[in-house]
Amino acid sequence: METPLPAAPSIQCIAPARVNLLGEHTDYTGGLVLPMAIPFFTTATIAPRSQDEYHFRSDLFDGERTIARDDRSLATKQWTDYPIGVLRQLQQRGIEPPAFDLHLSGNVPFGAGLSSSASVEVASALSMLTLAAATLPAEQVALLCQRAENQFVHSPCGIMDQFAVTAARAGHALLIHTRDLSYEHLPMNQGALAQTQIVVCNSMVRHSVASGEYGVRRRELEAGQAILRQQFPQLRDLGDASLQQLESARGLMPHESYLRCRHIISDNGRVLQAREAMFAGDPVAFGRLMLAGHASERDDFQCSIKEVDFLVETAAALPGCFGARLTGGGFGGCTVNLVAREHSANFATALQHAYHQRYNIAADTYICDAVDGAYTRSQFATNN
Repeated sequence: METPLPAAPSIQCIAPARVNLLGEHTDYTGGLVLPMAIPFFTTATIAPRSQDEYHFRSDLFDGERTIARDDRSLATKQWTDYPIGVLRQLQQRGIEPPAFDLHLSGNVPFGAGLSSSASVEVASALSMLTLAAATLPAEQVALLCQRAENQFVHSPCGIMDQFAVTAARAGHALLIHTRDLSYEHLPMNQGALAQTQIVVCNSMVRHSVASGEYGVRRRELEAGQAILRQQFPQLRDLGDASLQQLESARGLMPHESYLRCRHIISDNGRVLQAREAMFAGDPVAFGRLMLAGHASERDDFQCSIKEVDFLVETAAALPGCFGARLTGGGFGGCTVNLVAREHSANFATALQHAYHQRYNIAADTYICDAVDGAYTRSQFATNN
């Protein structure tokens, strides 16, 4: 009788999706963001490979890729750019994982503004670090993954997505000061706020943040920030700026830059007010801030679309809804809604029905509680 081979060791790293409750487009100008992790996940399964190379495959995307360990080729505009970009960042830090097979699976919706790319990056990073017997603090993992997306994939994302996916805590949102990456976990399980859930509604209008309108908005914003810093040299970025300072410099910048900056500064203020509402367990105050945040995204940052505006306006009128807003990069994607737990299922159904009647689009909805950030577990893969 043939003796079976021993099981090949492998590692699984699981990273959630995230939804942002408040503080949109603030994370690349030193501002404040308030995301939470939601129960959709990317799983990176990694195992040693006998050949001296790295192999990438996935249930989520078409195609596979194998590269030599000394390969330093450029991005190919395929899904493999995300884990390979992470690998490049590790190598730049002197962390050289042994040859591996990396397999990605999961259920994070793509193109919906729920950080599918960050989930892939963080799961990949943790798996490679574990295989290499190396560790990095959560802040460094998030920065590494952001740089992979900025420098290898060439998508101009901020730090929020990767940080939220890495450092979230169940039952809490994560207030991140994006300039220095200090953070605190804010309770969503306190007072009347504990009797709410987050309902995410996917407009099914897909968007890409790697180019196009997102990049235009960012350039307009950074131009306004540069003018403010010239006028007020003590400002490090918009995270320090006040609305009064912005008004005094309004005539020195293009109108579009003024609007973009006004959104950022006012949204930073809303995040601080949301912190107070969360510790008070006050969903009414929190919901009002969400609605004000959407109006700012719609009118000042101008990253909403008619379908998303309809979802927000409809949600706000439904029983049990405290607040609603666009979440993510914009130009499509999802809304995030704060809803009384007892109403959440009916709310989701009613919102889907109204949206289908108006646009003949079958929207996806996800009823969510806040979950933990990324984690690692070892396992033994079979040889079958």
